[in-house]
Amino acid sequence: MTEVGEATGEPVVLGQITLPGLRRSVAHARAFLRDLLPCGHPVLDDLVMVGSETVCNAVTHTASGRPGGRVTVVLIADRGAYRLEVTDDGAGGARPRLRDEEGGESGRGMRIVDALARRWGYREDGDRTVVWAEFAGG
Repeated sequence: MTEVGEATGEPVVLGQITLPGLRRSVAHARAFLRDLLPCGHPVLDDLVMVGSETVCNAVTHTASGRPGGRVTVVLIADRGAYRLEVTDDGAGGARPRLRDEEGGESGRGMRIVDALARRWGYREDGDRTVVWAEFAGG
């Protein structure tokens, strides 16, 4: 079976959604991502978990969580792999990073991303930040 994006060699946007910067948007992002890949797809659960963590971080730690804030979720297929991008409204120069394990609830989000994604990173887009994570095609 040919994966999406393999036939043309060009990246294909499977879906994109912009949500308000509210806690309930985390659940909407999970549902959106679940609808983009078939049930039982080998990367689906990891991709949804990473999407959930990055949207939650955007709403909690960036200007996306302020009144009028927003967060955008995009899933791209490229050469048999998947790339998840979550764009927030910026955090005044603060950037996503792995924090030392301190035993508390806070700070685990990017550790989860690091454990589940093949690789991840971020890029600046004006005042906004795009956190991306890549997954094998399965």
